Amino acid sequence: MSVGKTSWQTTRTGLVSPRKTVQFRTKQVTGGSAIVDLWEGLRHAFWLVVTLDAELAEIALRSLRVTLTALVIACLIALPLAALLAVRRFRWRRATIALLNALMGLPPVVVGLIVYILFSRSGPMGALGLLFTPTAMIIAQVIIIVPLIASIAHQSLRELWAEYHDLLISMNVTQMQKMRTLLWDARRALLTAALAGFGRGSGEVGAIMIVGGNIDNVTRVLTTAIALETGKGEFALALALGFVLIALALGVNLAIHWIGQTERDSRW
Repeated sequence: MSVGKTSWQTTRTGLVSPRKTVQFRTKQVTGGSAIVDLWEGLRHAFWLVVTLDAELAEIALRSLRVTLTALVIACLIALPLAALLAVRRFRWRRATIALLNALMGLPPVVVGLIVYILFSRSGPMGALGLLFTPTAMIIAQVIIIVPLIASIAHQSLRELWAEYHDLLISMNVTQMQKMRTLLWDARRALLTAALAGFGRGSGEVGAIMIVGGNIDNVTRVLTTAIALETGKGEFALALALGFVLIALALGVNLAIHWIGQTERDSRW
């Protein structure tokens, strides 16, 4: 058994931890792999979270701002598109639905690469200067989560349209009125689609790393900071950021359920 000492008083993220040395013990097991003892790291991670470190809070708030902005924009695009696909019949409708379903599995790294090329200096939108900014990160997240939200929402709206079809046709309402009716009556079911999009966006690393650059105090968010600190061996900081990410995800989910009143009258 070998013992290594790692000092982590000041890190690249600017987080300052207690003046203690963290010892990680590794054990040799069958196959030559090692098991790292992280209990000291967990203890210091708890300390960083409960003391509300300023840099930690800044990274958490930036992550929340980027993801929620992308979620709002994605919902404004995906939900009307899902309603349109539910009520309108046109030539390429089935192909569009199939494409949305396929894009649910779109590799985020590919999205990041495409956005990077578009906004690089030699790209068609390079003059905007958006590369390595939170705006580029939001654009990448929107591209990633729009197909997911649209596909899930379309499933719910299609079933509701089957129930409302005869009634709305008999009332001779316009296409826009049909879409608004479906979106309003399916609002609780659509929360599931929005929450799925938030989960996908908040856990994104690859595309965000490419278009944001993980720049300290500018584009560093929770997921990229976790990847950075893990690579440096700073497990305490990585765990602290991970705890905050989990807490934010749970908090947003509970807040959306409360706002949507999904449990009123025992209804989900």
